[in-house]
Amino acid sequence: MKNKFAGLVLARSSLMTALFLLADGQAVKSADTTIEFQPTGRAAVSPQVQTKESQAAMSPAAALAELRAGNARFVSGQSKIRNLPAKVRATAGGQYPFAVIVSCLDSRAPVELVFDQGIGDLFNARVAGNVLNDDILGSLEFACKVSGSKLILVLGHSNCGAVKGAVDEVKLGKLTGLLHKITPAVAKVPESVQPRSSKNDVLVQKAAEANVRLVLQQIREQSPILREMVDRGEIALAGGMYDLATGEVHISPN
Repeated sequence: MKNKFAGLVLARSSLMTALFLLADGQAVKSADTTIEFQPTGRAAVSPQVQTKESQAAMSPAAALAELRAGNARFVSGQSKIRNLPAKVRATAGGQYPFAVIVSCLDSRAPVELVFDQGIGDLFNARVAGNVLNDDILGSLEFACKVSGSKLILVLGHSNCGAVKGAVDEVKLGKLTGLLHKITPAVAKVPESVQPRSSKNDVLVQKAAEANVRLVLQQIREQSPILREMVDRGEIALAGGMYDLATGEVHISPN
């Protein structure tokens, strides 16, 4: 048994030696980095980050596909290995995110993790209930018209506390006005869905889905800038629902 174990260690050692004894100037691609082997024998890690060129080359459809692929990696436990400190340095001079996500404040739905993206890949506009206001809308205009993002995704999630608050007509300081923005989505759920209470999981889910559709409609109606970009095919709008229990995001193009 000891000899078998020693053989495994030796084989692994030989494999690692072969990997790092590449000829000078060769490079190996990992999931999220390019490892360049210098004449000194040391490996310099260059993280792959979004550039102006890579952003410009990405279509709205490709941006949506990347989010879907990233979520699939996240759900399967195959998220990319990233050198985050290196990404911090690599993105310090500029940012070129390929998409902007309007998502809820909920701590269980961090979009960079959920979509397996790194620093500099996504704009993230977070607000309870993923509602729309002038500040969020202005941020979306900045992300797309000024900074070149190709996709706006409005992301709701299951068991949303803000939606529950809207269903129960909660009143609490400034939160009252925020929840009022979700009320029209609750009203879109058929009256046949009873009881009209946050304890009704079906009602809460349907209201959250209706809220995503409502925000997508509001983006089109309230921003001529973004509506024109959508109509020209420069950007796309999409809605999604994140399942807190499974980690899956179900996305529907708008």
